Amino acid sequence: MKKVNLFIFLLLPLFCLAQTSFKLNGKIADEKAPVAWTDVVILNQEGKIINGSTTKEDGSFELILNKGFYKVKISPIGYSEFEKEITIEKDTNLGLIILKENVTNLGEVVIQSRKNTIEQKTDRLVYNLENNVTNVGGDALSAINTAPGVVVQNDVINILGKGASRVMIDGRMIELTGEELNNFLKSISASDIKNIEIISNPSSKYEAEGTGGLINIVMKKGARDSWKNTTTASYDQSKYGIYNLRNNFFYNKNKFRFSASINGKTGYRNLTETLDMYFVEGPTKMDVVSKLNEESTSGKIALDYDLSEKTTIGFQFLKDNANPNFDSNIRINKYNAQNKLDSYIINEGFLDRKSGNQTYNLHLITKLDSLNRKLSFDVDYFDYNSKFDRNFLAKNYTPDGTFVDIDQSARNLSNQDIDNLSFKVDMEHPLQTINLSYGAKASFTNSKSDVVFFNTITGTPVLDTNQTNQFKYTENNQAIYISGDKKINDKWNFQLGFRVENTQTKGFSETLNQETVNNYFKLFPTFYASYKKNENNNFSLNYGRRIRRPGFSLLNPFRVYISSNSYSEGNPFLKPSFSDNFEFTHSYKTILRTNVFLNAITDGYGVIFTANPETLTQVVSRDNYFKGINYGIGETYSANFADWWQSENSVYFLGSKIKFIKDINATPANSLEVDFSTNNTFSLSKTSKLQVDFSYTSPYKSGLYATGYVSSLNIGFKQDLLNKTMQIAFLVNDIFNTSYLKDDVSIVNGVKQVYSQNESNRFARLSVVYNFGNNKIKVQERGFGNQDEKNRAR
Repeated sequence: MKKVNLFIFLLLPLFCLAQTSFKLNGKIADEKAPVAWTDVVILNQEGKIINGSTTKEDGSFELILNKGFYKVKISPIGYSEFEKEITIEKDTNLGLIILKENVTNLGEVVIQSRKNTIEQKTDRLVYNLENNVTNVGGDALSAINTAPGVVVQNDVINILGKGASRVMIDGRMIELTGEELNNFLKSISASDIKNIEIISNPSSKYEAEGTGGLINIVMKKGARDSWKNTTTASYDQSKYGIYNLRNNFFYNKNKFRFSASINGKTGYRNLTETLDMYFVEGPTKMDVVSKLNEESTSGKIALDYDLSEKTTIGFQFLKDNANPNFDSNIRINKYNAQNKLDSYIINEGFLDRKSGNQTYNLHLITKLDSLNRKLSFDVDYFDYNSKFDRNFLAKNYTPDGTFVDIDQSARNLSNQDIDNLSFKVDMEHPLQTINLSYGAKASFTNSKSDVVFFNTITGTPVLDTNQTNQFKYTENNQAIYISGDKKINDKWNFQLGFRVENTQTKGFSETLNQETVNNYFKLFPTFYASYKKNENNNFSLNYGRRIRRPGFSLLNPFRVYISSNSYSEGNPFLKPSFSDNFEFTHSYKTILRTNVFLNAITDGYGVIFTANPETLTQVVSRDNYFKGINYGIGETYSANFADWWQSENSVYFLGSKIKFIKDINATPANSLEVDFSTNNTFSLSKTSKLQVDFSYTSPYKSGLYATGYVSSLNIGFKQDLLNKTMQIAFLVNDIFNTSYLKDDVSIVNGVKQVYSQNESNRFARLSVVYNFGNNKIKVQERGFGNQDEKNRAR
């Protein structure tokens, strides 16, 4: 704590600098009359909203701003958007601003000039979903997978070349990872999402968790003084069918804003897996076919209320439940040294699984004065639970199909409960010489899990105490941060930030009577520098240090059986890994973006697929076993080849140099990886669009694993009907069935393993979306706006 106190003491003088403020005013009108009650928003050079107001009855507005460079943005309903960059050095009058009328529909502006699919900001890439037809009827996970430079594979969301990423919703961290996170994201409709922000090197304001950066899902907000309802029904057909039904409601009037959504899904998905293990005695080949249940329900309620002109309070509640159970049929062929079938095992199993989570958020945001000081509070509570009950029976057979005996019969149960409570406070504190922000967060996490194993080979369940365990884990984290950005002139901008996190963890295995404690105090600096050479060329350089903490389920030391000869076990001694991230970016207009990056990783942890030659079994374990660097260069090209053809294209060249820091009886291998994607939207008419997307990732090697190629060709079509209140969309995803994990090779203990997994990525989807609402709610006339609250940084 002495370090924290010293840190705060050194920064206190910055809070006391003098300030100078000036007036900014103007008047808004159309070609006929003044435009009243319209929001006027002020953004800084990073595109962040820092102030706002609403025009009076005569169309006039007035704001107080500090000396500096800003952007004025006006987005009134029924008119084209107005933007203007300004420099404030004295009282400034923008004069009369004439707006041009536009087409409106259901309280939202339909801008004839389409918004760019990709927008480059100072510290993030913004992906706008509205242009991509393939997202119609989809969910948040599939939408993330269509974002540039992001891939979802093996339940991990990765920013290319950087590693696993954490996910936020409206700036709030989701306390889930892996399969649990993906199931949660599947419960969110893509039609609820405004855009997705890819933050490869987050500032100190954000949590340091996630070596691959952060992905922030920005949800839609209802248009002012209107209500709207959107109903979406979709059907996916692969080997099995999946039905989805979603309804989203928005209401916004005067000081009150409310939204609610409910989603339901039912159906099945097919999963096929193969695992070949090459033992000296002869290879073992496993084929798995599973039928997964996709039954789930979810809902969300959110409301905000303006207590005054300066203060807003709000509440959010999200809940989802899923029953992702599945049947699996496994055949394991065992060959002799001459590669002739010696025997085989038939393993039939059923997993009854239930999972669910609920999230609560209470937030308050207030402007302290006319100098744009803004204070916000957040209280979050998150609860997740998962239960599964797996029964399996494995029988041995001779090559001609004669039954020999029962190889294994067992029942494996596991339960996990995770709850997290956090408190956060953020302050935006603009000064005359620097824009300052600072804050603090405290987080408290408890995880309880148990594994119970019964041997049922005799027909009577017998508890196996050697494979039964209860595991408790607590993790508490306290953090403070401070960040300052300074615009030197109209070309140079700098930002420097520091985040300090103090973490205490404790894991306890009741069966082993073993306690593992890990406490650490870490500093996470961030630095940004941007240079605007001219209107066409922008350069930026940034650095940040990140941490990746192990998921709670990875710390449980006991086994969960995948099949009779394959099991997974956690490691209570897993430590967090760290990365130092460097990135250089050049943007040419809005067309071309070049990105060069390097990430240095220490204490890296991951999955190790170990084959045991003595028992001919596979053990899936986790360990801190590597260090090294990932590096690469990426090029993104955005173009409108014609009025009817918009194209987004990217190519990445990635490399790694991974070394093992622990003796796992394996040799690292590294090679170049090439990742290419092209997304093309064709406007066939004013009411119809065609989408053609293609992606390809070359085979590559990185550390312990060599992975085969992945590619996907998707074609989608959308037709607007009934004056754009209804959309019908059709999607064929992964036409050639090549977007799955294939030929994932590792060699440990001298045994080569080759794994492939196909999760029904090839499917056809039919979606129907219907919108209705009212954009003419009678409202109270008032002389203040709440645009910055609606777009607040959380």
